[in-house]
Amino acid sequence: MDISHTAPIKPLSRRARIEPATLEDLPKLVDLTMALFEMEADFVPDRQRQERGLQSILEEPSRGRIFVVRTDFEIIGMVNVLFTISTAMGGFVILLEDVIIHPDFRRQGYGTELVDYVIKFAKRKDFKRITLLTDKISAESQRFFQKINFQHSHMIPMRLNL
Repeated sequence: MDISHTAPIKPLSRRARIEPATLEDLPKLVDLTMALFEMEADFVPDRQRQERGLQSILEEPSRGRIFVVRTDFEIIGMVNVLFTISTAMGGFVILLEDVIIHPDFRRQGYGTELVDYVIKFAKRKDFKRITLLTDKISAESQRFFQKINFQHSHMIPMRLNL
């Protein structure tokens, strides 16, 4: 699988475009993840941890990508795309994390475009699946994991097989 380069920048509109993040974007990416984790019941925002994690991805493209929605003036959204191998799928898969659009820009299609961009990227690079977590868990899964001493989480995995 060739993950050495990404697709050309995709214009969303005359006002915004999707493109890979760079190290120069790190402070804004940390701000966005801090805002996201403040909304999540399972996470405690920690600026140093978020910066360290994001920087690790940006410095080593074999780990994943961070794509941003950028206007001419600022980053208004992001998604974190991590690469791993699934033995069940027999190939590389993606874990999709940190999907966030700044509140001032929500409900304008930016989030949909950002996730669509990731899906197209995944198909082009022959990834087999995208997995993400959301803030809801099924009662059946909760009972299973509690039996083996896991604590309650509001997250459930959702997959898009490619």
